[in-house]
Amino acid sequence: MSFRLNRRRFMQSTSSALAFGALSSVAGRASAQSPGEVRVMVGGGDWGKANIEAYVKPFEAETGIKVQTITDDILLAQMELMAQTKNVTVDIVVIGIGDIGAAVRKDLVEQIDYSIYNKGELDGISDAFKHPYAVASSVYSFNMVYNTKTYPPSKPRPTSWSEFWDAEKFPGLRVMRSGESGEGPWEEALLADGVPADKLYPLDIDRVFASLDKIKPHVRKWWATGSEIQQILHDGAADLAHSFDGRAQLLIDQGAPVEINRNQAKLTFDYWVISKGSPNAKNAQKFLEFATRANNQANFSKLFSLGPSNLNAFKLIPDNIARKLASHPDYKANSIPRNAQWYSEIGADGLTNQQRFAERWKEWSL
Repeated sequence: MSFRLNRRRFMQSTSSALAFGALSSVAGRASAQSPGEVRVMVGGGDWGKANIEAYVKPFEAETGIKVQTITDDILLAQMELMAQTKNVTVDIVVIGIGDIGAAVRKDLVEQIDYSIYNKGELDGISDAFKHPYAVASSVYSFNMVYNTKTYPPSKPRPTSWSEFWDAEKFPGLRVMRSGESGEGPWEEALLADGVPADKLYPLDIDRVFASLDKIKPHVRKWWATGSEIQQILHDGAADLAHSFDGRAQLLIDQGAPVEINRNQAKLTFDYWVISKGSPNAKNAQKFLEFATRANNQANFSKLFSLGPSNLNAFKLIPDNIARKLASHPDYKANSIPRNAQWYSEIGADGLTNQQRFAERWKEWSL
């Protein structure tokens, strides 16, 4: 959830000029490297603060390795530029699951050394969260969110995406996620159009946008970052929202009139990866092993409402907190896992399905 932040925003950007400019900004803050450090993208805002408290500080205390934190988003294009110039300025990067295929094909990431993981810890991380070149950092979902002033529990509410699309029966201002990065409300649009959850993939792109045509007049804003949707919900600027669960939960914890509907939640996660050619690769491997331990992930989830990828963490999380997390076992039956493999498949045009969605969004959103 760039909860967020635009941590997944423009991940598919291929503008080398933009990438170089952004990369130079990061590099300018990076100090001369030493054997005892690692440079980690932690993200910004509350998400970044939670990463620092749960992972960075205790890792430094345990290992003596200095962690240089990067709060900027690191784009896939920047990683490609680092690999091409052999000037790696960020060792660990967070990328979306739709980008891992391209990252591996372009040889932008190092393999994960799972041999250094404790077997008990490794067994707690499901196969879906372990990739040869990446390991899941956290689990979250896209959910329907209510403004409880407009839709209190006593009032009929939309409980499915088909009902969310029904602006006559359920009036009110809506906000939804933009599709500019190639990740958008695609599955939700098909569910609204009557496609069963187990028949979503392969996604029918034409049908997705035909469904979006129906909801478009009722959408006040297509948000692009987690910070945007958090601000919209905070300000009460929407009656119904398509939102990251973590951002909404943060506001709920602060007393905001917001409620999350867990039915038909789209379950997804982000990956930690190690930049190809990282001069601190050994320390980076140690950091990822540390950050996937159940106790550390439990500490993170207590600070920020993102589910752990090591499901053993639920043994250490109080139930009142655990039920705020997308990866809670009780939510599995009503959640729809996002198919990362399908998004990264390359078609005859040389584009991944995610890139194809991004291109189509540009035309549709004009």
